[in-house]
This record gives sequence, structure tokens and C-alpha cells, in this order.
Amino acid sequence: MNQKYALFFDIDGTLVSFKTHEIPQSTIQALTEAKANGSRVYIATGRPPIIITNLGAIEQLIDGYITTNGALCYVGNDLVACQPIPMQDVMTCVEDCQQKGNSLIVVGRRDVAVIDPKGDVDRIFRQMLAVKNLDKAAPLDVVLEQDILQLTPFFPADYEPELMARMPQCVSGRWHPEFTDITANGADKGKGILAIARHEGFDPNHTIAFGDGGNDTSMILQAGIGIAMGNAIDELKQQADYVTTSVDDDGILNALRHYGVIS
Repeated sequence: MNQKYALFFDIDGTLVSFKTHEIPQSTIQALTEAKANGSRVYIATGRPPIIITNLGAIEQLIDGYITTNGALCYVGNDLVACQPIPMQDVMTCVEDCQQKGNSLIVVGRRDVAVIDPKGDVDRIFRQMLAVKNLDKAAPLDVVLEQDILQLTPFFPADYEPELMARMPQCVSGRWHPEFTDITANGADKGKGILAIARHEGFDPNHTIAFGDGGNDTSMILQAGIGIAMGNAIDELKQQADYVTTSVDDDGILNALRHYGVIS
């Protein structure tokens, strides 16, 4: 008999291949079978809703979303969690990037602003990650009038401790060597799982989470079973309960079979 779980999936490098920018057919097959067997399917991503544009093949299977690394969670039209960054810390990051000429994505409750003096956002998000809808970005002053849910500044990892020391009400979740995602303290994917579990009424211990990057660590540790993709960073693999094959080598299908979620 198949086991039923609440399943949580990162997008980039987990559900969606970095090579093809698509969800592998084996993953679509596995999630379709898991859902038919009674499991529930949730997204857990650093992306804000406006740029979650690559899940069309499984959209009908999704029960809810953890977005912006846990700062904004929702199930259907129900808002489950919304945790903005204190404006003092927002401005610390914005001014730091402006002074240093670094690129920055500012995610508001409704809109996103893109500051890209070096072309880093275009190079990585549009060209490498095939992110759509960033052309719909709003002016920075418009976004700063909204609750700010996430900041994505572009700088090397060795500068991160210096900036974060000046943003005491925030946490950083780096999943790429050139940028990090900053959210308010208490907003991460692991706490997103807890918020969704309270809303949906399931035991957070009866969950499985899949990820590949540093910003997936909190949910890999929080879930009942934490699974790292074969293409995951070594640090995440060390924290995981199980390491499956890569996103391009049927990783999700193999893991769900391993745990008896599908046949």
C-alpha cells in the first residue's frame, strides 16, 4: 500500500532542470501518481509569485505554495503567512547595493523592483534560469511603499556576514554563489512547512521535503524526511535523510519510490 505524505518541492534544480528549464517527464509522472495515491503537493521556493512561471505541467496538482523562502505562503485564496522585512533593514540593504553598484531584486507584496547596473540579474535570472516576467518590474519607489518580503542582493559569499551584521532582523538563504535571498527572521522554508501544516491540519512530521540549495536547509531539517537531490550542494546532502539522483536523472521519481509514496 502506498504511503501518503505532504510533499514539499523546491523549484530550481529540484522540480525544474537547470539544463532544460523544464520539469522532467519522470517527475510529472511521479507527482501525478503520488497525488492520485492521496499525497498532497506543495511548492517551497525562493521565487516570488510573479516569477513562478515554469510549473504549468504540474499546476493542476499543486495544493499550496511557500514562496519568497517562507515569507509569503498561501493555499488557494487563503493567506497562510506573510512576514515582511522591517523597513530599517530593507533600506540598509538597498543603500548598500546602491553605494557599491551591486544588482538587487526587491520583492514587495504586490510588485518587484529590479536594480541591475552590472547586468547580473539579466545574465543569471533571464539567461541562465530562464525567468520570465521580470520585464514587469515596477519602479523602486513604488515597491518600497509596500511590505517588502524578500531582498536578493548580488555579492560574493564572503561579504555576506558583514552586511547581515547590519541587518539584525533578517536571515540569509544563499543558493547561488553570486547572490543570496534575504528574508525577515522567522521566515524560511522550514517555518513555511509548519505554517502550511497548521492551516491544512496535517502532522509536520509526516512530510517529505526535496531541495538542492542552501535555502532548502531549513525545510530539509524541518520535514519528517528531508531529501537532497543528486545535484544538491554538499552541505545540504550532509543534512539530508536521503540523497536521491539528480533532477535530470529521475531524482524525484526514484525517491518517491524509495519511500513507498508511489509504486
